[in-house]
Amino acid sequence: MAALARPRDGRMIGGVCAALARRFGTSATTMRVMFVVSCLLPGPQFLLYLALWMLLPAEKPASTAW
Repeated sequence: MAALARPRDGRMIGGVCAALARRFGTSATTMRVMFVVSCLLPGPQFLLYLALWMLLPAEKPASTAW
């Protein structure tokens, strides 16, 4: 499993769904659909998304060696 960090590529809003998709080995689209469907249910899904957006570190850029 990959480290939990928001990727620089493949993100739509904050990169949370893309990070979770990488972590659990699914596609980002599948994770986004699951999030939207879960928002139809009662619960703090949107607040959890915002918290993960703030708490998850952004992926570090690939360093280029000169």
